[in-house]
Amino acid sequence: MSGLSDAQVQDAARRLHAAEQSRTPMRQLSGQYPGLTIADAYRVQDAWVSHKLAQGRRVIGHKIGLTSRAMQQAVNIDEPDYGTLLDDMVFSELQPIPSGRFIVPRVEVELAFILGRDLRGPNVTVMDVLDATRWVVPAAEIIDARIERVDRETGATRRVTDTISDNAANAGIVLGGRPVRPTDVDLRWVGALLFRNGVIEETGVAAGVLNHPAEGVAWLANRLSPHGVTLRAGETVLAGSFVRPVDASPGDIFHADYGPLGSVTLRFAR
Repeated sequence: MSGLSDAQVQDAARRLHAAEQSRTPMRQLSGQYPGLTIADAYRVQDAWVSHKLAQGRRVIGHKIGLTSRAMQQAVNIDEPDYGTLLDDMVFSELQPIPSGRFIVPRVEVELAFILGRDLRGPNVTVMDVLDATRWVVPAAEIIDARIERVDRETGATRRVTDTISDNAANAGIVLGGRPVRPTDVDLRWVGALLFRNGVIEETGVAAGVLNHPAEGVAWLANRLSPHGVTLRAGETVLAGSFVRPVDASPGDIFHADYGPLGSVTLRFAR
C-alpha cells in the first residue's frame, strides 16, 4: 500500500538530487512521512533515477543490498533491497577517486556478475543465474548517504525506507582482480580481506550473501519481474557485500585482496 502522492514523490526525488549535488544530506524522509512504506520508497528511488536519466545518465546495472541476515534484522526487514547502477558511478583503479564527489563515503567488497544474456523472472534460480552470467569479477562498492544517517535534531537513525529512497546508497563501483567464469570456482567460498591504509578492517566470504551470491541475483530478477524489468545482457549486478562498510576519508587507500581472484585497489584523492 502506497501513501505518498505523486507530487510528494517528485519533491523527495528533487531534494535527494539537490543533496547529492550540494554534498549536504537532507533530513530523513521517514521522519517527514512517518507512514512511509517500502513501496513509497521505491517510487522515490525510481523518480530520482528517472531524473538522472533525463539528464543523460545511462543504466549499467543494478545492486543488491542488505543481503546478510544480521543486516536485515538490524533494520527489521526480511528481504534485501536494490538500486540502479548508472554510468557515472564507475571508477578506475588507475585514477584517484574524487573525495569531494561524496558526502560520507564507505567501502564494501562483493562480487559483480556480468550478464551474458537476459534474466527475467519469475522463477529464476541460482542455476539460471550461473548459466546467464558471462563473468564474475571482484568488486568494491562505494556507498554514500544523501539522507542523514542520524537526524540532526531528534537523533533518530534512518530507516530502510530512507536507504531505499536513496537508491540503496549507491555511489560508486570499482572492478578489478581476475574475472572468472561462474562455474570455475566455488563462489560461496570466495573470500576477501579489506585493508584500509595497510590495516585489515574486515574479512568475509561470499556465502554471507544469502548462502550463495547468485541467490541475490536470482532474487532481484524475480523481484523486478512484476514491474516489467529485465536484467539485461551486458549489465553488471553487484550481488551484495559480505563485509560491513568501512568509512573512507580523503587520502585513504583501500585494498581488497580476493586471494586467487586478485585484488581491487581504491585511492581517495586528498
